[in-house]
Amino acid sequence: MLKSIFNFCFIFRDFFDKENIQSAVMNKVSTYIRESYHELLDKVTWPTWAQLQQSTVIVLVATVLITAMVWIMDFASNSLLKFVYQLFK
Repeated sequence: MLKSIFNFCFIFRDFFDKENIQSAVMNKVSTYIRESYHELLDKVTWPTWAQLQQSTVIVLVATVLITAMVWIMDFASNSLLKFVYQLFK
């Protein structure tokens, strides 16, 4: 039994070697970076300048509208609670 474990470890010693593991990790990282770069250059469809400006305006208008709605709800609830607290004062 011990001999078979030793043989197993002897056969796969290169697989468990720290340098080989680090090398494999670095290969995976470099492959990931290479493929990401390729995808960003060749596969991604980037918006035109006009599309980018239009999207920015839409986001800004939506942000202002949502901010105004939250402010109105906050003001209304604050006024209502002040009124209710005055009743029990």
